[in-house]
Amino acid sequence: MTADTTVPSYWLNWRFLICAIWISSTMVVASILIWKYEGFNKPRTNRRAAQRETVGSLYEDEAWKTCLKGIHPNWLLAYRIIAFIVMLGLIVANVALDGFGIFYFYTQWTFTLVTFYFGLASSLSLRGICKYRNRVGEDEERGTYVAPTLGENSNPSNASKSLTDEEYHSHEGAGACVYIFQIIYQMCGGAVALTDCIFWLVLYPFLTAADYKLNFMIVSMHSINAVFLLGEALLNCMRFPFFPIAYFVLWTGIFVIFQWILHVCKSMWWPYPFLDLSSSYAPLWYLGVGLMHLPCYGVFALIIRMKQLLLSRAFPDSYQN
Repeated sequence: MTADTTVPSYWLNWRFLICAIWISSTMVVASILIWKYEGFNKPRTNRRAAQRETVGSLYEDEAWKTCLKGIHPNWLLAYRIIAFIVMLGLIVANVALDGFGIFYFYTQWTFTLVTFYFGLASSLSLRGICKYRNRVGEDEERGTYVAPTLGENSNPSNASKSLTDEEYHSHEGAGACVYIFQIIYQMCGGAVALTDCIFWLVLYPFLTAADYKLNFMIVSMHSINAVFLLGEALLNCMRFPFFPIAYFVLWTGIFVIFQWILHVCKSMWWPYPFLDLSSSYAPLWYLGVGLMHLPCYGVFALIIRMKQLLLSRAFPDSYQN
């Protein structure tokens, strides 16, 4: 039987106090990490220069370039558009079948975030490719710059006229939109791993397998997001440092606080059994799920790191990052 979550006794106890301290402290630490590494503690005039010196530095073309010069950015654009259409179709179908109540779950929060990511990624890829081609055309007309064709090696005869990667990057620092894009990418990496791992390793085998059978929508919601995001990670040239785990922690923390506020206002069942604060094991559940953020984010970061190492060694002339 579900406990009444609107009564004061449900919240005014040691279980909620420990969980609240755990959630608030991790969110505070996450905010401090963001403040430190993103350069927000620097004066506005010096922030762009400071960002180039930190692990959080970013350049405009990282949002649309591929990891290898031999892979044309149009392929990445096509992949992103297909992923966006498929995921948008799935989330719309999920709403049509089960209503907007699906957003009661962290799974749908994350799936929607990944869908939004691919929509934004598609627009940035399209804008970046068009901007690059326009710039190349204008420079060729002036005779001041001859750029290599996207996806092909540079002609040695044009080497003296071509901008180096360092020179190109120095003129193309990322704007706010690309920074937001990178943040969403990093949040998606951890959130997708957490969602799918908890469902397939904890919820389905031990808690929910007896309550319902798997169907196409349930399997899709807990697999398609990971498949598409993994393909994206293998194709793009975006970096994945470890400190942005802070954004992932904030994302989960906001979901938990949203659930608490919802249950204070209305007595209702919890979307996940381990969120129920009536159990004496609630602090351990919160601690365990919280600690899972580290390996879930770390696994995604490790995959990208391995990709970078393998490609840089196998294709030293084509690899770009």
